[in-house]
Amino acid sequence: MDEVKKWYSLRVISGKERKIKERIELELQRNKWTDFVTQILVPSEKVYKIRNGKKVILERNILPGYILIEADPKKLSGEIITTIANMPNVIHFLGKNNPIPMQPSEANRMLGRVDDSQEIGEAMIEPYIEGETIKIIDGPFKDFVGDIKEVNEEKKKLTVIVKIFGRGTEVELNFMQVEKQS
Repeated sequence: MDEVKKWYSLRVISGKERKIKERIELELQRNKWTDFVTQILVPSEKVYKIRNGKKVILERNILPGYILIEADPKKLSGEIITTIANMPNVIHFLGKNNPIPMQPSEANRMLGRVDDSQEIGEAMIEPYIEGETIKIIDGPFKDFVGDIKEVNEEKKKLTVIVKIFGRGTEVELNFMQVEKQS
């Protein structure tokens, strides 16, 4: 008799998701609740950024301020809910003391994004926009600042107008060679 597990969303303080996940997992083991609450996920995707000219893969939260918890709806009751909801940096379950399960389609969409990002490994963090000012961090025009004239998502290339000796010059760069101006 396989019980149907459901996903619940837990509001937490943004930026503390991983710590809270670890804390909940410890609590579940301590109270022997691992049969009732089967998975805890911080929805994230792998993205890459350039740091000091090197490609760095980072995990970026898809839903800052939320943790997804898979649990058996029949067993997710008072004591477990209260224990999790009263942990530091936890705000509350969606549905407060009577957690509302996510729609399966909603849960699958979130989990699907997590799975997809494991395969792609090449998701850009912030898309570049025409007209935006960027700084070149690699190549012969390193440290120049320019404006994006054109974005080619497929080839992961940008056409950037760089001022050289006071004249605008078009330069083609790949996404890895530039960073957004903050």
